[in-house]
Amino acid sequence: LFPQVDSANAGRVLASDAAVFLKKSGLTDLVLGKIWDLADTDGKGILNKQEFFVALRLVACAQNGLDVSLNSLNLPVPPPRFTDTSSPLLLSGTASSDLPWAVKLEDKVKYDAIFDSLNPVNGLLSGDKVKPVLLNSKLPVDILGRVWELSDIDRDGMLDRDEFAVAMFLVYCALEKEPVPMSLPAALVPPSKRKLLSVPGAMPLIPSSTSTKESHQSLPPVGVLAAKTPLTQ
Repeated sequence: LFPQVDSANAGRVLASDAAVFLKKSGLTDLVLGKIWDLADTDGKGILNKQEFFVALRLVACAQNGLDVSLNSLNLPVPPPRFTDTSSPLLLSGTASSDLPWAVKLEDKVKYDAIFDSLNPVNGLLSGDKVKPVLLNSKLPVDILGRVWELSDIDRDGMLDRDEFAVAMFLVYCALEKEPVPMSLPAALVPPSKRKLLSVPGAMPLIPSSTSTKESHQSLPPVGVLAAKTPLTQ
């Protein structure tokens, strides 16, 4: 991968070239910025080969749901994936749909238990049922609103089992002081939803039969009852 980015064979990678390449990892700019800061130890805006390897390891950690920190560098992770056909690590047909889901299996079991305890109807939870759980985290209302929007992937105002797991994952990240991304990273999209997102036009964001205003009203008004909702969960 290093020669791909260091095409001039200078033994170093400029920030601009590295940024273009690292964006192909599908990670958010926020995460990539953190990776760059950790790899570019002396802040000179250039990575040597060793520092570039550190950046690649951190990309792999982030894609596998691990912490982006120097402590994660020695953890066993598969090689990083980049959506670029010339990459030796990308065989044809490998896309974000093959990324391992960031929600780990043992966490999913816990999230599923909470989901079932909220009495889903036809495998779905309404915003009113999810809201007390979100509010119980004591996170700021604007953060919870973003968690809801990111996790309601098919925009139906309800969360299924996988979407609920995404919401819980984001809440726990926020509680660990990890920033909630502005858009859902590829690794966080549940495998069950990836086909939905990969086909252009397959997912109307707003049902054609309703106006924009009505579809927004299906989102739970997280802010309205922030202080008054009895937190039973």
